[in-house]
Amino acid sequence: MYKLNTLPWDNRFTTLPSDFYSYVKPRKLEGNPHWISFNKEAAKLIQLDSNEVNNPDFLDFCAGGNYPKACQPLAMLYSGHQFGHYNPQLGDGRAIMLGETQGWELQLKGSGITPYSRSGDGRAVLRSTIREYLCSEAMHYLGIPTTRALCIVGSEENVYREQIETAAMLLRMAPSHIRFGSFEIFFHRQQFDLLRQLANFVKRYYYPYVNDYLNLLTEVVQRTAKLIAQWQLVGFAHGVMNTDNMSILGLTLDYGPFGFLDNYNAHFICNHSDHQGRYAFDQQPYIGLWNLNCLAHAFLPLLDDDPNAAVEKAKSALQQYQPTFQQVWQMGLRQKLGLIHEAATDIDLMADLLVVMQDNQVDYTIFFRRLSLLKQADTSQDSILRELFLKHEDFDAWAIKYRQRLKQERQNDEQRKIAMNMVNPKYILRNYMAEQAIQQAEAGDYSEIDKLLKLLQSPFDEQKDNEHYANHPPAWASEISVSCSS
Repeated sequence: MYKLNTLPWDNRFTTLPSDFYSYVKPRKLEGNPHWISFNKEAAKLIQLDSNEVNNPDFLDFCAGGNYPKACQPLAMLYSGHQFGHYNPQLGDGRAIMLGETQGWELQLKGSGITPYSRSGDGRAVLRSTIREYLCSEAMHYLGIPTTRALCIVGSEENVYREQIETAAMLLRMAPSHIRFGSFEIFFHRQQFDLLRQLANFVKRYYYPYVNDYLNLLTEVVQRTAKLIAQWQLVGFAHGVMNTDNMSILGLTLDYGPFGFLDNYNAHFICNHSDHQGRYAFDQQPYIGLWNLNCLAHAFLPLLDDDPNAAVEKAKSALQQYQPTFQQVWQMGLRQKLGLIHEAATDIDLMADLLVVMQDNQVDYTIFFRRLSLLKQADTSQDSILRELFLKHEDFDAWAIKYRQRLKQERQNDEQRKIAMNMVNPKYILRNYMAEQAIQQAEAGDYSEIDKLLKLLQSPFDEQKDNEHYANHPPAWASEISVSCSS
């Protein structure tokens, strides 16, 4: 295991020309930097000794202070389509990549002004760091590709958002933070040589098995389709699916406003700033493809010297999106329903279920977890499911079709229950849970953060002492509002 002063540092991104980034030093948090939470499981990814949490120099490092000379802190340049409109220059406005170790880039969020901060102060607030810290780890343990989070450092430094808040830093980890927008900026600037260099870099280090740019684009299309299908299956809404928030590796990236479904609502909008519902839950699959169209457009100069041929090649890559998404989503829904084999009636069975769940305001996570308790030949215990529906007869009608479908399977009730509980989480990061942790943290009590972190590392397990986290959210949860400043 490594100490801070023995970690082997590299930064492959600096092998690219300086057109792709700006060297910039983080600005240390002011006003008593202190630990909020440290993630031992993430520390293992870089073989970091978890006892370093007791090292004052390590705290200083995570607060944006002294860093090893081998680090080469930088802010990445990119552009992107934000809410459907192209912004010609964005970049890391409040994040600085410190360097790379063991194949993981370590990035400080909230580390001060960069050349890409525009009018921002470069800081992050405590509530946003807590939300990303918990949700990125929750997503990982749900089996969904994501960035990771090593720690949060708090301070007494004041920053202004809608009100005065305290600044904090999140140390985020990812194999790469390259985004769709990293390609878009050089395409729109017509700097095609730089575009090619970036594609070669990504291909060399992250997709070494692909042999040309078309295959690279196709791989990104397929990874993105799989990712968004996984989001849909757990009821996760991203909130700001701008192209600068889309990972070239198919990771869940940039947790600002997000939310997991409580009651199933296909039109759920988790971002208070999304007035038109562009990134509503049911729009995510479409937006994923829209964003990939922007990426494919940026790839055109790489695909063929003949513009018409390049367009046809881009289309061939994009055509992989829908079948990949449908395959993953439909297979995932069958697994959630405890179905092993495919049947022609499955799509209608799934669609009918989602309709009655929405009509009856049924909690998405609770329903699928409880569905594993249904007995194929015994309706006497259906009350635990019927009570979730406003109209019990709606569940009864669907359950008849479901039981008929189960007769085609070869599993018994217990086998099906075990299989379903492996894919239907009992615990998710509901907004009210994050809000409670934030309120306690703002009062100086960080224990709820660590408690939730441990809870969410075993989302599929029965946790006797944590049953209350699997209950319906309190009534006040519906009043929580998260926006782009969250």
